[in-house]
Parts: sequence; structure tokens; C-alpha cells
Amino acid sequence: MPIESTPLQNQLLIALPTMSDARFERAVALICQHDGDGALGIVINRPSEYTLGDVLSQVGFDGGDAHLRSQPVLAGGPMHPERGFVVHDGGLHWDSSLRIAEGLYLTTSRDILESMAQGEGPANAIVALGCAGWGTGQLEEELVENSWLTAPSDHELVFALPLDTRWHAAAGRIGVNFIHLADYTGHA
Repeated sequence: MPIESTPLQNQLLIALPTMSDARFERAVALICQHDGDGALGIVINRPSEYTLGDVLSQVGFDGGDAHLRSQPVLAGGPMHPERGFVVHDGGLHWDSSLRIAEGLYLTTSRDILESMAQGEGPANAIVALGCAGWGTGQLEEELVENSWLTAPSDHELVFALPLDTRWHAAAGRIGVNFIHLADYTGHA
């Protein structure tokens, strides 16, 4: 029996301690798009080995203050690790932008990086290399299998909290404390 799609756009997926896929262990992913064809998300709590300065230099954009250039670039997920994704609050002013929710957008074009380097970018942004993707019904199945919790996204968690606190903080937003959960599953 097919699982009926449930809109999860602008929700956080929080990996349960029992997550069997090492690529998503202790991950928090922002679902940017969810429809009958599947889902696309960005992991928002895993730093990559790069800084924003590295990425700006690689695409040929000089500029940006030291704080901007030192920001970590996130490892957004295992799909398309060569592609950049920018989650931001700056509107649809840039090419290839998708509205996730009111005041929250995903942009995949270089023009936003150029704006950021020139000091004209969005007030808040995270840059990620790669994304997470699920085919039709796949994410719903993973939810039924208790691989993930869901929670509403919020500005502070997406943009402000230190990366290493986001997993516990996201769960805490819905009253879950992972310290009290077992890290295994069983069947009766």
C-alpha cells in the first residue's frame, strides 16, 4: 500500500540515535522541498572542511570581511557534493531561488555568493556543499521506520546556534532529550 505524502517543507528532520545510515548520524536536515516526487533537504549541523572564504576564492570572488570568509561551509548531504546551496533570509532576489517558507529561501546560483562577497548578501545565510534527497515515498517510509523526528524549523536554529548544539536543540524544541533515549531498536 503506497504511503500518502505529507508536506514536510520547512520542517527539520532530526536523526534518532538509532539512525542506521552513518551519513545521517546525529544529523539535522532542513527540508527545503517536499512533494509527490520526493524531498530535498540540507543538513544544517555538519561542517565541511571548507570555509566560505575558500569557496568564494574558488569561484573567483574576492572581498567579504574576515568574519564572512571564516564561516564554515556545511556538508549539506551526500548528493551533489560539488554543488553549492545557500539557505538564507534575503528573498527571491537571486537566480535559481526557491521559497521554503515566509522569510526562508534556498538559492543555488553563483550570484548570491557574489552579492555576499560584495557585502550585499542576505542578513543571514548558510552555505552548504551537497544536499540530501529522497525519492517518492522514501522519506515517509523512513519516518514510519522511526529513523527521524520532525520539528518546525526556526530562524535561531537554522542560522544562529553553534553547529555542535543543533541536534540536541532541535530535539529539545519538541520536548525530546536524547540522553533519555536508547540507541537501539527492537521488535516484540
